[in-house]
Amino acid sequence: MFYFFYFALVGGIAPYLPVYLKGTGYGAAEVGQLMSIIMLTKLAAPNFWGWVADKTGRQLALIRFGSLAAAIFFLGFLLFHGFWWHALFLVLFSCFWNAVLPQWEVITLHNLGAERSQYSRIRLWGSVGFIASVSVLGLFFDYFTIQWLPYWLLFFLCGIFLTSWVVAHQPGKQGHGSFRKFLHAAGRPEVVVFFITAFLVQLSFGPYYTFLSIYLSNLGYDMVTIGALWGLGVLAEVLLFVKMHALIERFSLRSIMLICLLLTTFRWFGIAFGATSALMLIALQLLHAASFGGLHASSIEMVHRCFKQEHASQAQAMYSAVSFGAGGSLGAFASGMLAEQFNISLAFIVAGVVSAVATALLLVAWPRLNQFWR
Repeated sequence: MFYFFYFALVGGIAPYLPVYLKGTGYGAAEVGQLMSIIMLTKLAAPNFWGWVADKTGRQLALIRFGSLAAAIFFLGFLLFHGFWWHALFLVLFSCFWNAVLPQWEVITLHNLGAERSQYSRIRLWGSVGFIASVSVLGLFFDYFTIQWLPYWLLFFLCGIFLTSWVVAHQPGKQGHGSFRKFLHAAGRPEVVVFFITAFLVQLSFGPYYTFLSIYLSNLGYDMVTIGALWGLGVLAEVLLFVKMHALIERFSLRSIMLICLLLTTFRWFGIAFGATSALMLIALQLLHAASFGGLHASSIEMVHRCFKQEHASQAQAMYSAVSFGAGGSLGAFASGMLAEQFNISLAFIVAGVVSAVATALLLVAWPRLNQFWR
């Protein structure tokens, strides 16, 4: 249920918040800047809270405090208007909201124990929440104004806070893992390759999360269809999550990631050149199974393999900061500038190039990737 509400919130933010901001009167560059704030705070917030969690062993208390603070600060976004007010409250809200998920991933893996390969079967409920959110909201906004969106997002935030009280078991304080040892583990070449790949993947997602709904709306698709297309992508992700544990046990992580990167590259170029065809768009959205589902589940497993238990919170936080934080924020900002100066289609072309660079990096490093990748 926690994953359900957390990603229901993502399902409200990713497809519809850019449309809400555009309806408020912001230009493409301003939309990109505001959306990049949500990603930018992932650079510092998860790492700080990850360090606190490893030191105190109180992951659940931090999750509950963070989710409550996020809901309170989001009220400011709802009540105050104007670019700088929205920017301020997005910073405050997302500093706490972005710190919650990495700690929950640690708790999930801890509770799974030796059955961590079953992670994807729990995480898929986040995808179900996303599908429910984009579908219901798409239908809702076909009849009511998009200005109702902040109220829906506040409802999902309350759901995150309430369901955080259901789980009681947490890893607690794990030994005395020093930050120096953590940095040493993170600096190994095979780990650096992983983090660079994760950064490039989320960088390429910039125009997708920031402008896909606006792009499709400009092409003549209605909000119900746009919501259904977002939901279709995540439905494909759910189906992959069901079988992901078997794929991870059978194939190497580097093979899974390489195939997913190739499909992601094809997807971004396809959206840039073929989004006018509904059938093509349906096929491209099905590739979300690979570009998010396959890459994310593989990344979570990779982080677990590369770091010891005493660094688990910091490791998950670093993955979140490097990928969704640095990559996501730069992707949102850059796509906003490209959309403002040129067009959204060009932003997706650049995304395809970035994904191709990540694919090339993995191929070049292939012979040097050690047991973590196999």
